[in-house]
Amino acid sequence: MENGKVCSAKQITGHLTFPLVVVSIISSFGSSMLYGYNLAVVNSPSEHIKRFYNATWLQRYGQPLAQSPLTIMYSLTVSVFALGGMLGSLMVGILVSRFGRKGSLIASAPLVFIAGALMGFSRLFGSPEMVIIGRFITGIHSGITLSVVPMYLGEISPKNLRGFLGLLPSIFICLGVFTAQVLGLPELLGQGDANWPLFLALIVLPTLVQLIILPWFPESPRYLLIDKNNVHATIDALRCFLGEYDVQDVIEEMQEEQQSLSSVETVSVCQLLMDRTLFWQILSVVVINMGMQLSGIDAIWFYTNSIFENAGVPLAEIPYTTVGTGAIEIIAGLIGCFTVEKLGRRPLVIGGFSFMGFCCAGITLALVFQARIAWMRYVSVACVIGIIAGFCIGPAGIPFIMTGELFKQSHRPAAYIVGGTLNWLSNFTVGFVFPFLQMSAGAFSYMVFCGVCVFVAAYVYFIIPETKNKTFMEISQMFSTANTKSTPIITVDDVKLRKMNGYGALDSSSIEVSLPENLKGPMDSIS
Repeated sequence: MENGKVCSAKQITGHLTFPLVVVSIISSFGSSMLYGYNLAVVNSPSEHIKRFYNATWLQRYGQPLAQSPLTIMYSLTVSVFALGGMLGSLMVGILVSRFGRKGSLIASAPLVFIAGALMGFSRLFGSPEMVIIGRFITGIHSGITLSVVPMYLGEISPKNLRGFLGLLPSIFICLGVFTAQVLGLPELLGQGDANWPLFLALIVLPTLVQLIILPWFPESPRYLLIDKNNVHATIDALRCFLGEYDVQDVIEEMQEEQQSLSSVETVSVCQLLMDRTLFWQILSVVVINMGMQLSGIDAIWFYTNSIFENAGVPLAEIPYTTVGTGAIEIIAGLIGCFTVEKLGRRPLVIGGFSFMGFCCAGITLALVFQARIAWMRYVSVACVIGIIAGFCIGPAGIPFIMTGELFKQSHRPAAYIVGGTLNWLSNFTVGFVFPFLQMSAGAFSYMVFCGVCVFVAAYVYFIIPETKNKTFMEISQMFSTANTKSTPIITVDDVKLRKMNGYGALDSSSIEVSLPENLKGPMDSIS
C-alpha cells in the first residue's frame, strides 16, 4: 500500500517520457514552427516580391505601380497572414470539440499543402493573387494550431511539466523565424527573383513530417475522458504519456473536474463573455494576448531589414545581422523554457515585457540621435535584439499557457477563441499599420509599443496570480474562492483588494481565510 502511494505521487508530479517529448516536438515542429517561419519569410525576399508585383502590373495594365499602391499591396501580403489567423482562431472551438486536440492538428494540415502550392507556382502563373491567397490560407492554419498546440500539450503534461512543455512551441516559433532568416541569406534562397516562390513554399516539409508521425500517438486524455467519456482510451493515453501503469490518481483528478462540469456543456464565446464570475480571467486573457502582439514584436519580425536599414546598418551586412538576432531568439527561448517551472509564469512575463518596453524607448532615442552620434546605430541594433530576447523569454509562449490554465475544460476552447482572435487582430493591425506609422511618426513610432509593454507588465504584476505547479481544478478553486463575496477575507490592504475585486497579486501573509482544509493550499499559493 505504501509503495502504491509513492507511485501515485510520482505520477501526479510526473516526469519526461519519450512519448511526451516526441509529441511535444512533432506538434510544435509541424505547426508552431510554421507560424514563426511565415512571420519572417517575407522579410528577405521583400524587394523581389515587390519587383514581381510591379512587373505583373506592368504586363497587365501597361504601366508600373506607384510607390503608395505598391506599399499597400505588399503590406496586404504581409498582414493578410494575420487575417487568416484570426479566421482560424474562430474555428478552434468547433474543431477541438469535433476532432479533438491531436485530431485538429491533423485535420488542418491539408491547408498547408494548398497554400504551399499556391505560393510556389505564383511566379509561374504570373499571379500576385496566388501569393496573397496562399498567405491567407497559411494564416488560417497557424490560427488553428497556435491555439490547439498549447491546449494539447497543456492537457497531456503533468502539472509540474506544463510550463516547460507549454513553452516548447515558442522555441519552435523562434526556430521558424531563424530558419527563414538563414534561408533568406544571399548565398541560399535570398538571391535572385526565381527563388522566392520556393522560399515561401517550403512550409509543406514540416507539416509532412508531422502527418507521418503524430497519428501514432494518443489524443489528449482530458479530452477523451471529460468530452468523450471514454475511460479505456483515457487510461491507455495516460499510460503512454506518463510511462506508468498505475494512473488512478490522475484519473481521479480528471474525474473531479468532470463531475464539476456534469451539468455544464462546452460554453460558447458569448456565454463565456457574459459570465460575470469570470470577468478578471477574461480580461487577463484579453490583455496578455493583445499585449503579446501590440508589444511591437511583429513590426520587428516583419520589417527587420528595413528597421536595420533605417538604423544605418550597411545593406550588405543586414542579412547576417538579422540571422544573428534569430540565434539570440532561440537562446532566449531556451532560457525561458528551462526556467519557467523554477521561476514561475509571472516573473518571466513581467520581466520580458518590461525589458521590451525599455528597448523600445532605447530604439527611439538611438534613431533620434544617430544623425549626430555615429555609434547610435549599434544601440538601435542592440535594442532590436533586446526586444526579441525579452519577447522570447516569456511573452512569446506564456500567454497561451495562461489562457489554458485560467479556465476549466468546458470554458477552455472559448477562451482560446477569444485570446486567439484578439491576438491575430492585433497582429494584423501592427503588420498593416506599422509602415505608415513609421513614415508619419518616424523614430517615435516605437514609443507606442513601449507604452503597451509597460502597461501589460504592470497589469500582470498587480492582477494575475501565479499558476505554477497547480492542477486545473486547483487553479479553478483558487479563482472561484477569491471571487466569492461571502468568503470572509481580512487583509491589511483591503482597499487594494476591493479594487482588484478579489483577483490579484495578494500577499498570503496578510490573508486569513476561513476555508476547508482541502482549499487552503491553492489560496495560500496566490502570489
